[in-house]
Amino acid sequence: MTDDLRTIALASKAWPYEEARKLLKRWPDGKPGGAPILFETGYGPSGLPHIGTFNEVLRTTMVRNAFKELSDQPTRLIAFSDDMDGLRKVPDNVPNGAMLAEHLGKPLTRIPDPFGKFDSFAAHNNAMLRAFLDRYGFDYEFASSTDYYTSGRFDDALKGVLRHYQGIMDVMLPTLRSERRATYSPILPISPVTGVVLQVPVEVVDAEAGTIAFVDESGERVVQSALGGLSKLQWKVDWAMRWVALDVDYEMAGKDLIDSVVQSSKIARVLGGRPPEGFNYEMFLDEKGEKISKSKGNGLSIDQWLTYGPEESLAFFAYREPKKAKQLHFGVIPRAVDDYWQFRGNYPNQPLAQKLGNPVHHIHAGEVPAEALPVTFGLLLNLVGVMGGDATREQVWGYLANYVGDATPERYPALDRLIGHALAYARDFVAPTLHRRAPEGMEIEALRRLDADLAALPEGAGAEDIQNIVYEIGKTAGFAELRDWFKALYETLLGSSQGPRMGSFIALYGVANSRKLIAEALTKAA
Repeated sequence: MTDDLRTIALASKAWPYEEARKLLKRWPDGKPGGAPILFETGYGPSGLPHIGTFNEVLRTTMVRNAFKELSDQPTRLIAFSDDMDGLRKVPDNVPNGAMLAEHLGKPLTRIPDPFGKFDSFAAHNNAMLRAFLDRYGFDYEFASSTDYYTSGRFDDALKGVLRHYQGIMDVMLPTLRSERRATYSPILPISPVTGVVLQVPVEVVDAEAGTIAFVDESGERVVQSALGGLSKLQWKVDWAMRWVALDVDYEMAGKDLIDSVVQSSKIARVLGGRPPEGFNYEMFLDEKGEKISKSKGNGLSIDQWLTYGPEESLAFFAYREPKKAKQLHFGVIPRAVDDYWQFRGNYPNQPLAQKLGNPVHHIHAGEVPAEALPVTFGLLLNLVGVMGGDATREQVWGYLANYVGDATPERYPALDRLIGHALAYARDFVAPTLHRRAPEGMEIEALRRLDADLAALPEGAGAEDIQNIVYEIGKTAGFAELRDWFKALYETLLGSSQGPRMGSFIALYGVANSRKLIAEALTKAA
């Protein structure tokens, strides 16, 4: 980035730049020894990955890219899977629940895969996450909690926890209910008999040797090492230990974890470390306004979104207003698609300061593709909805030839992909809801006028010419408000309560085909 671009970026109010500036302040002269600035995201593989999981990696990557534009310091991103956690409950959205119930309490990497594809439940969910992150092209390093614990990479940090055991207890105990205080321990031993992660009080026998003592399920006092994967930490302590052990500089978290960030930050300082920078984003909600949960499976899966919208639309949805709660359901996809393309269409002609605040700059890391979109996704959905459930990609391209003279899949590959999404969305969500009502009262005469005016149009009349005709009829037909006319068109011709600019739709669908829709509507009024 040139000095001029960097100067403008340093003043930009786009949230990725605001976050990146925290890291410049943290290390104004660079990290000691030229070490990379370390970004981390965490993932709990107790359920199938959902968009919220992907969202955190995406947003962190946007901050990382913004930092790269502001600084020449090297960076790394670790996607850390907390797969050493014990399974607390059986997720609602996976098979073989009875089998999983037999393994409650065991680390996720020691529980069979209910899908029968991988060595463990964690391995299955980790693979799903990595496959999508790889598909999207994220630059990250995957890390497994189980690997770090069992390989000994966390052993020195675990000894630090044992040395500062009382200091950590002093942080945590005031935050717990009285009954929980009696059994709380920062360290959770793995039962040598059952393999379950035990929630029992622990005695530090020898911090330097890493030895602890506890009473197991049978009531027997056990003395064993806490190292090498024979124990794990309570998650707030685990989070803090990881920050210190890996020297993490940036990690964001959901608003529901604000208290956890506070406690983990205190523990990190007890361990002699420095908590990372970050911010708390708002949670995604389902269409009922409830928090999305991996175990409930009440959110969209990544694959579900990508059935009905492209990857860029998902990134756009995640970028906008990260500190505002947003409902995440199938109905938001068309708007996200069209908004993304609107911002992308504006990008080339914007001054630099506006470009740096444009979501597409951060979605594409400053390398925004040049291809433009000649029609909106909403217009495609209206077209496919009218065409019916048996519409094909080839038929849609045939209609596009009425509207865009050079319309071919080769010339507009992004549009070709959008047609596939539109066909799927219209099939599953539009077609089942369409109902074309009969026109009433003044609507009948207005439709007759529209039919006559369309019949009189010269060949090659454009969308704007048609829109002017529609607009003029609406102004002179006696409707109380112009929007009543447009609503009547949508409900009688398209079968929906809302729709596109009718001039654009008629030009796309074709004048002759549109007159057939009018004729069908007038027949119902007879």
